[in-house]
Amino acid sequence: MPRFAANVSLLFTEVPLAERFAAAARAGFKGVECQFPYQLSAEQIGDLVAVSELAMVLFNAPPGDWAAGERGLAALPGRDSEFRDGLDLALDYAEFLECEQIHVMAGVVAEEDWGPALDTYLDNLAWAADRAREQGVRILIEPINPVDMPGYFLTRPEDALRVIEDLDHPNLGLLYDVYHAQMERGALTDTLEAALAHIAHIQIAGVPGRHEPDAQGEMNWPYLFDLLDAHGYAGWIGCEYRPRAGTLPGLRWARPWGIGA
Repeated sequence: MPRFAANVSLLFTEVPLAERFAAAARAGFKGVECQFPYQLSAEQIGDLVAVSELAMVLFNAPPGDWAAGERGLAALPGRDSEFRDGLDLALDYAEFLECEQIHVMAGVVAEEDWGPALDTYLDNLAWAADRAREQGVRILIEPINPVDMPGYFLTRPEDALRVIEDLDHPNLGLLYDVYHAQMERGALTDTLEAALAHIAHIQIAGVPGRHEPDAQGEMNWPYLFDLLDAHGYAGWIGCEYRPRAGTLPGLRWARPWGIGA
């Protein structure tokens, strides 16, 4: 049976971030994830998660200057110190939130710089995986499609698997986002089954539009959920989508699992 976590950066945006954790719990979610929790203190979010009896299952390390177009630092040559400071901050949050997984974003890289960027990426991921293991936190990487994020360094599931297999680090895993995989190449059954041994977290959203995972898009969600169950996937599935017309009305798709009823 899938375990769904509400992404409080995209869901329940009808209320401020500090109120979204309780809103997710009232809707029936047992877990939450957050893109960037840093607008609130770690202590504050930790209290909100605890009071709502939720598990914080994932958030992102600091991405650099988002307003300036940066989308992560791990693959940016010359930014190693900033990347490592950001991971230390994320680990401080993980300690307060009792969160066991952090997603590290690669960054936007010009094609002519891919060679040195790959060396930087591998070095930073190995360091991050070692550093996070000391705290019992796993580092995840996620391929992101180039339509939503042009120039992102890691775009295909097979490329992420190659990075994970080349590093062969026990504390490095894959964040498989169904939306990004479908936008990039489709063939979801093939890419999911090929990656299952390394998948630590899954995220979902419909195509087109990145809306609810329901019958209004081009994907067969009951089939995909049954496929994960058949393979014994026991991790969380993050609901990282943009509601078409409000969070609660859009949760009709989740009612079979006791969410949004």
